[in-house]
Amino acid sequence: MDTRLLRAFVALARTGSFTAAATELHLAQSTVTVQIRSLERELGTRLFDRLPAGTTPTPSGRRLLEEAERVLDAEARLRATAAAGNGAGVDGAVEGQVALGAGESLCSSNLPRVIASLRRTHPGVDVHLHAAGTAAAVEGLHSGRLDLVLLLEPEIEAADLVARPIAYEPLVYVAAPGHRLAGRGAGWQELADESFFVHEEGCSYSDRLVRSLLALPGARPRLTRFGSIEAARSCVAAGLGLTLLPQATVERQLRDGLLARVDGPPMPPVPVQLTRHRRRWTSPAGQLVADELTRLIGPESAPLGR
Repeated sequence: MDTRLLRAFVALARTGSFTAAATELHLAQSTVTVQIRSLERELGTRLFDRLPAGTTPTPSGRRLLEEAERVLDAEARLRATAAAGNGAGVDGAVEGQVALGAGESLCSSNLPRVIASLRRTHPGVDVHLHAAGTAAAVEGLHSGRLDLVLLLEPEIEAADLVARPIAYEPLVYVAAPGHRLAGRGAGWQELADESFFVHEEGCSYSDRLVRSLLALPGARPRLTRFGSIEAARSCVAAGLGLTLLPQATVERQLRDGLLARVDGPPMPPVPVQLTRHRRRWTSPAGQLVADELTRLIGPESAPLGR
């Protein structure tokens, strides 16, 4: 069986659109249409329902999708093994592309030095960094768009994902330097009278803060959610309220005097979970990225399991 047909099948199932699948595969839409029809003839079953709003896998398509992914995974493993045996790359060095997903705070603080280190030591490994919240990152692993993700979450509940904490990120309350709470302590009841600018719903530490504030008797905190940490940080720096963020995302602003700490109620540090799909093979390039993430972000941890 031509694995190009399987790649078209998986791409169409993931995107739900012939146009999007063609763009992802760098093919003409008509080519993807022909490939799907050829695969359906070869397998003797209809894989997709064609609807006005797009395509959706049929029951047969859903059953066969996982098997198609297994075949493509086996092909990738075979090619990598053959390349290693042939000494692919400069002096047999590992080469390949790795799609890495992470939250905005990690993308802006921890990951640039990891990527810079990889470029020095393994120039053939190309890391494509995707800023994504928890839900989008998990979906990316499920769909195959992402190879590895870093999640700021206490637990990863998806049974088909493997996750292990490689570091713990401390959280800090911050306000503008001129805010009445800047540089001093505040309890929950005092914080409940403030405006808070927090990260979008689904962010574990922001959700915990919101639950704690709303649980106070008679509390009516003013809460604004943002999809961008930069937006929350900017509102706080302008003196509009407070926020709770990973320390790494505000270190420069604290050092430059743009923000000030508030000594609020303790919040547990957030685990940085290095996560992959349980059933998918981690390529040599992916393993190098995982090892470097572990070394530079969590030096006490072992490499991500293969």
